[in-house]
Amino acid sequence: MQLRYFEAAARHLSMTAASRELMVSQSAVSTAVAQLERELGVQLLLRHHARGLSLTTAGQAFHRRVLDFLAHGAELVEAARQAGTELVGTLTVGCFATLAPFRLPGLLAEFEHRHPRVVVSVREGEHSAIKAALRGGEYEVALLYGYDLDDDIDHVVVDTAPPYALVGPDHPLAGSGTVSLAQLAGEPMVLLDLPNSREYLQSILREAGVEPRIRHRSAGYETVRALVAHGQGFALLNQRPPAETTYAGARAVPLELSDDVQPLDIVVAWMRGARTTRRAQEFITLCRQMYARCRPAVTEDPTAHGFPGCADEFPAVAGG
Repeated sequence: MQLRYFEAAARHLSMTAASRELMVSQSAVSTAVAQLERELGVQLLLRHHARGLSLTTAGQAFHRRVLDFLAHGAELVEAARQAGTELVGTLTVGCFATLAPFRLPGLLAEFEHRHPRVVVSVREGEHSAIKAALRGGEYEVALLYGYDLDDDIDHVVVDTAPPYALVGPDHPLAGSGTVSLAQLAGEPMVLLDLPNSREYLQSILREAGVEPRIRHRSAGYETVRALVAHGQGFALLNQRPPAETTYAGARAVPLELSDDVQPLDIVVAWMRGARTTRRAQEFITLCRQMYARCRPAVTEDPTAHGFPGCADEFPAVAGG
């Protein structure tokens, strides 16, 4: 009970809000947390008069462990009740915003087909926010790009996304099919202005000796495409829709890069040392099966669900 009271107080950073959620008195929450701190011999929460609570460094680390413990306690009960039956419960997944429209629909549909009694809650965000949410226990797993991942986050590569150039239909190179980065030197650029993405996209040009001349910036993937389609500059992107028509009705023409540019890894990630639930393990396995570059050997009919089967087994994850 102490752990549940502490977890609620740490999540809300408020004894009052925790007591409301747990439907107990505020004094009961406060007493339980104080008793837990005495037993552990460490301060977990700092009390600020009229300003709620904050977690100490030890409290932050302990909160992550408590989330893991409570999740697996619930799964143990669930396993006992559902022994020999289908997977049930809730899985919360984070997804990088520009990956979501391309990667999530098929994943969620297939996961629901396999595990109809699991409720998947998806939240989109940018890279740093997703990492913070993983650390805070808000997501159990996340689908994102493989750059800037710290040592406390484990991941497995499930696909790659090579960059390409995007130009308007009236651009002189629109019909060429390919373009070198040097051919774009001096031209205005429409930049996908998201943290990490903007640095990565500009670095592609700079490594080829081309200094970006940014005309417009937008955090919206489709806004970038629409601006390019209307002749406002070229763009570099990684995710490629099957249709060239933008929301605004004009065409944005993709061109392969003739330069040797390293593609971005797409990964599914989880906290290192965390005991992933069976639901999370099944989601990671599905990501690998749907998007990994598979070996010739297969474990199932390659056409059964519209994606190749993979001989690769699920990677070693704490908690098995």
